[in-house]
Amino acid sequence: MGTIILGTGSCLPSRVMSNVELESIVDTSDEWIRTRTGIENRRIGGTGEKTYQLAASAARNALEMAQVDAEEIKLLVVGTVSSHMLMPSCACYVQNEIGAASAFAYDLNAACCGFLYGLDAGDRYVRTDTQSKVLIIGAETLSSRVNWQDRNTCILFGDGAGAAVLGHSDDSERKIIGTNHRSDGGLWDLLYMHNAPSQNPDLLVEDNPGAHIIMEGREIFKHAVKAMEEAIFGLFKKTGLSIDDVDVMIPHQANFRILNKLLERLEIPREKVVLNVMHYGNTSAASIPIALDEANRAGRIEPGSTVLFCSFGGGLTWGATLLSW
Repeated sequence: MGTIILGTGSCLPSRVMSNVELESIVDTSDEWIRTRTGIENRRIGGTGEKTYQLAASAARNALEMAQVDAEEIKLLVVGTVSSHMLMPSCACYVQNEIGAASAFAYDLNAACCGFLYGLDAGDRYVRTDTQSKVLIIGAETLSSRVNWQDRNTCILFGDGAGAAVLGHSDDSERKIIGTNHRSDGGLWDLLYMHNAPSQNPDLLVEDNPGAHIIMEGREIFKHAVKAMEEAIFGLFKKTGLSIDDVDVMIPHQANFRILNKLLERLEIPREKVVLNVMHYGNTSAASIPIALDEANRAGRIEPGSTVLFCSFGGGLTWGATLLSW
């Protein structure tokens, strides 16, 4: 008995931005981007595609698959660092959009780990109230939060949203098996984003370049691979499972260099791994639920499958989750 995923959904902006298009914006090339990141395209939000609108569409798709009405949702969590407003939360906007009047809603800021952290919160809520239904969403419009003159970051990120509906199952074989989440605020300056300048002059942050992503790429690479590897093997130790027990792995879609190094260390067959970073870039909190929805709808996840999620993001935050589908 435990918490299971009843349905998944995703939503991507209609506009596709290719590497070739980026060549006219910043000093880069299609070959340079592909070689270093594996990314070929990314989606960019347009009119009617604000973060909450993408999130609401993903939520509707997940609710439809789960055959759950929005009024049945008791908790609604949105993992995001790019809500179009600080207040109210993106989650409250989504609640209003989909008609989840019975839910309480809040945003969760854990960068690329937002969905996994939200999944953990949802699991704990369902276990305390087995009749409840929970909606967890990862949604980002990072095109609004990058410096389009910084070729080290603007080539990496894209927009999109993914969602999952959680509920309780009496089947002892179906459940979230375990989680292993960590953070280290001492490493915040490797990947961060300023807020808008303070209206209180005494609280102004010096050298605030604007509300866009700033990243120390080489350091992030080193920490990301090591942290996710340790989170995964730590989770195996807690659960008594191993990489051989994993049927499907859905990692955070950061870039191919990070993913390739991680998969090499895990020694997991590539055919077990869901990869879509080449199509969408790094969509932060949205990357795992988008990939999950695509894999689910394509039939890559079968009943009884052991699924492994892992992620790493600003904070620094990282972690891993195992579930039995």
